[in-house]
Amino acid sequence: MNHDWEERVAAAWASFDDYPPERAHEFRALIDALVAELPDGSPLGPFERAGAWDSTGHSDKAIPLYREALARGLTGYQGRRAKIQLSSSLRNIGRPEEGVKLLTPELDAPSDELDDAVRATLALCLSSLGRDREGLSLVLGALAPHLPRYQRSMANYARALVDPEA
Repeated sequence: MNHDWEERVAAAWASFDDYPPERAHEFRALIDALVAELPDGSPLGPFERAGAWDSTGHSDKAIPLYREALARGLTGYQGRRAKIQLSSSLRNIGRPEEGVKLLTPELDAPSDELDDAVRATLALCLSSLGRDREGLSLVLGALAPHLPRYQRSMANYARALVDPEA
């Protein structure tokens, strides 16, 4: 889509907090109007609609839309966002194991600014499955590079949580 459309979508999302729960339908209508401008079959449509449903408390309605966006070929940065958001939604409806299966391969994907979000969401899914040590390891590993000191120690502690011989 063109830059103007992307800016208008970004502006809509920036206004999200202006829509209290009783006006959530208005926010979804705003996103729907933007999606209506897209060419038929665009993976961006279901992705944006999924995010609107998800952000207004309807993970159950978002999940099939995220899946549709990915099936239509949503890739790259937005595809990775869709996987993160889908995994979170799956966890929210009690299916964290599907979130783990979806996000685990993302640990080996090319690095980008979403790496920490992948690890945080995967950690939540793992925790929901009672795999807290693995989740904590991911979170500490993601946090370590951002610390002003102790990066090496925290990275080592993160590894030791899941590999006692590390």
